[in-house]
Amino acid sequence: MKKIFAAIGLLFLLQSAWAIDIGDAKDQGLVGEANSGYLAAVHTPASAEVRALIVDVNAKRKDHFEETAKKTGVRTEQVAYRFYELAVQRTAPGHYYQDANGHWKKK
Repeated sequence: MKKIFAAIGLLFLLQSAWAIDIGDAKDQGLVGEANSGYLAAVHTPASAEVRALIVDVNAKRKDHFEETAKKTGVRTEQVAYRFYELAVQRTAPGHYYQDANGHWKKK
C-alpha cells in the first residue's frame, strides 16, 4: 500500500515538474515572440514540454487573431503582425523576440 501512495506522489511531483507556463519558459529563454505573432522555441530542438506549451498558446492566439480579424474586417495575418509589434514592445528585459529577419534578439 505504501508503494502505491509513493508512486502516486511521484506522479504528482513529476506532473507539476512538467507543467511549465509561458512566463517560466520566457524567463528561462526557452521561448520567445516570433515575428509571425506566435510563440516559438528559441533553441531547437525544444523539449516535449516546451513544444506542448507552444502548441497550446499558439492555438489560443490563432483563435483570437481570427476572431479579431473577422470583427475588424482585416486579414488574420495583419492582426497577428500587430500583435507581434505590441508583444515586442512589451517584451521584458532578458526575454527573446525575433526581428524582422527572423533572428532571435534578447531584450
